[in-house]
This record gives sequence, C-alpha cells and structure tokens, in this order.
Amino acid sequence: MVMKNNAADDAVSAGKRKLPPKPELLAPGGSLEKLKFAVRYGADAVYIGGQKYGLRSSADNFTFEEMREGVEFAKQYGAKVFVAANIYAHNEDIAGIEDYLRNLQDAGIAAIIVADPAIIETCKKAAPKLEIHLSTQQSTMNWQAVQFWKDEGVHRVVLAREANMEEIHEIKRNVDIEIETFIHGAMCSSYSGRCVLSNHFTDRDSNRGGCCQSCRWKYDLFEDGGMNVGTLVSEEAAMADETLRRFKEGAQEVALFPNEDPFMMSAKDLCMIEYVPQMIESGVESFKIEGRMKSIHYVATVVNAYRQAIDAYYADPDNYELNPLWLEEIYKAANRPLNTGFFFDDPGHEDHIFGPEDKRVDYDFAGLVLAYDEETGIVTVQQRNHFKPGTEVEFFGPGGTFFRQTVGELRDEEGNLLDAARHPLQPVRFKADQPVKEFDMMRKRVGKKQPT
Repeated sequence: MVMKNNAADDAVSAGKRKLPPKPELLAPGGSLEKLKFAVRYGADAVYIGGQKYGLRSSADNFTFEEMREGVEFAKQYGAKVFVAANIYAHNEDIAGIEDYLRNLQDAGIAAIIVADPAIIETCKKAAPKLEIHLSTQQSTMNWQAVQFWKDEGVHRVVLAREANMEEIHEIKRNVDIEIETFIHGAMCSSYSGRCVLSNHFTDRDSNRGGCCQSCRWKYDLFEDGGMNVGTLVSEEAAMADETLRRFKEGAQEVALFPNEDPFMMSAKDLCMIEYVPQMIESGVESFKIEGRMKSIHYVATVVNAYRQAIDAYYADPDNYELNPLWLEEIYKAANRPLNTGFFFDDPGHEDHIFGPEDKRVDYDFAGLVLAYDEETGIVTVQQRNHFKPGTEVEFFGPGGTFFRQTVGELRDEEGNLLDAARHPLQPVRFKADQPVKEFDMMRKRVGKKQPT
C-alpha cells in the first residue's frame, strides 16, 4: 500500500525557490464509510464527530469502536483522524467530558477540534496525548489572538472563514504555529457559524450541534391589511408555529411582492481549486474541506480534485497550470454556486443566493466498483442509483483515472439478464471499456436524455 505525503514532509526545493512543506489535505468524514473513501481518494487527515460535543448532531456520528476502526484504516495510508468537539458547552454539557476525552485518546485519535476554553483545559489534563486544534468557531482573525492561543497550549488554529489572504500572511509572519483554513465547502451567513437564528426559530441550538440552517429557508414579506404592518415570514417556520398559522388564517394578509420568488440569505459555497498555488505559498499547514453531511460521491470527488492539484504544483511549481478537468470535477459535486469567500475581497450581494438556488449538481452517484475481471473486462458494480443498458456513465478513481462509456448488456450475479439495475446495493455486471479498480466510482448524468 502506497503511503502518501503529508504536512510533515520536508520542504520541497523548486529551482531557486523553496516551497513550504506540502500542506495536509483535511477531509470530512460524516460516517465510517465516508472516512474510508476520503482517505482512499487522497486525504491526509479526516475530521469526524463523536456521539457528544460536536456541531453536527444529525450526522452519522462515530462510536468509540468505529473511531478505532477508522484510525486503524487511516494508518494504513499514513493518514490521521481528528474529532470535532467544538460546541460551546453549557453547565450540563461538562459532565463526562474527561472520560470522553480519555476514550478519544485511547482510540488513537490524533487531535480534537475545540472552541470552548473549558474543554481545552480539561483536555490538557485528562488526555495530554491529544493535540488541540482551535475551532473556527472561535473566530480567530489576527496574529495576537493566534499568539494567545499558542500560549494556552493549542497546537493548531483553524482561522475564521472571514480571514483574508493578507491577514493569513501576517499571522504566519508573526506566530510559529500550525494554521488551518477552509478551502472548500459551505459558508455560513453568520460570523464563523456563531448564529442564533436556529435557536429562536426552532429551539435548536446552533452552537451545540442543532443548527436547522434557517438561513437557507425561503422567506417572503407580507402586509396585514388591517394593521398595515410588515411581517417577515419563513415558510418552514410557519409550518411549525401555531400562533403564526392562526395569524395568517385570520388576518387580511397581502403579499408585498406577489410576482417575485421568496428570498433567502444563503451564501455561495467556497471553492479555492483555482488558487491552490497562492494557498500553498501562504504557508498554511492544513487545507480543510467542509461537508460531514455530504455524500460519499461529494467527498471522493472534491478530495480527488484537490489532491491532484496540490501534488501537481509540488511536482513542477514553475510550470504548474490548472487542469480544467479538476474544476469540471468540482462542479459535478457542487451543490450551490461557487466563489472565493473572503480570501481576496469582502463578499458582495453577488456572492449570496437571494432567489431560488441554482443547483449545480447534474450527476448522480450510480455505482461502486466491487471487482474487475482483467481477462473478460467484466466489472461488478454495486448499484447506488438506478441505471440501465444504454445509460451513459463515467468511471473515476483516485489519482484522476477517468473515462466515459455506455452501459451494455447488464446481468446479476447469477448471470440473469437484467433490463435495469433497480435495487439499492444490488451487485450487477457488465463490460467495462477500460480497466477499473475496486472502490472506483461510477456516476451518471441527471437530466440528460437516457434510453427508456
């Protein structure tokens, strides 16, 4: 098994220039399966959530047994596993934190990602082998704050998403500590995720893992005909709010803009694939991809693209060019329009989504390669979405292997002829136009005319 380079590599000399050490590519692992695919497709480290203290309470969070399995799997590839414990704790959250941190340490977890000073201090005493990575929830924006956290014993600071490139350079000039920045994924409409809209609308605490993503709801503006009062109403909140429902039924309510679509206050997603050289030369030690709630297809596709871009730059930085196929791959996994966040300028109105979202995804994860017979060219694929003979598909795998083909004759494991792969997780067989490997993926175009 090939071991990958990671952030501990020696600095790379490139002609007269000396590049920083290769940055760690840090990927989300919302489940054990996602963790394994992130590592297979090129992640140097994966961050996950446990059963407590994380900000993704609705994710498939890990038991300690699953953590141990994930750590052992990652070790085979030279990768690490971090655990997010980044809630802002209330008094009732503190009970059991020492045992929880010791169990993380015993499971082989390399670091915790944490925001609350109480959890930081507890970790230093209860689980001293765990590295402490300061969460982006702390909204760290300047080098003096970074120095403060270094003095407190923090090993790495995950900067606020609002930090720009100039501020990152200044932090690196002034403080000798590992810096982690987000390079891809969803952006929060609030300040580094410190939002209370969800608390007010649904009684779900954003800062203890319960965010309902109310910024992505659809809103409209109404006027009470009798009182002439403007009221901001969320469609989702109205469904759950009995008082508001009664108001809507009883009042002579008039939509102020009846011919316009409801609006949102959702930010576009971050994407820095076109600026990998600038990110590398900033000296940042870890490039973080957001998305523990995203699909296996998303994680594998995005990690694969950034892995190739980073490795290509270190292979020949003087002649590096962005491969348009990497950007094309990113778009196949993107859920929203993309931009560069705060790195180069403060986002304006064009960097937000106020109307109906322009869904970029037009591909579905159709199948996972289970086996390939080199003599016959027959591939065994585990069905993940419906496809049939005549469907145009794409195969892709770690390192950028990629090709398109049309599915031909389709059979089940017993050799029976099939008119379609209809059943979830069903193993099916057909001839592949090129060799493939176990854990390669197959996707299909959505919306493109397929055979009936």
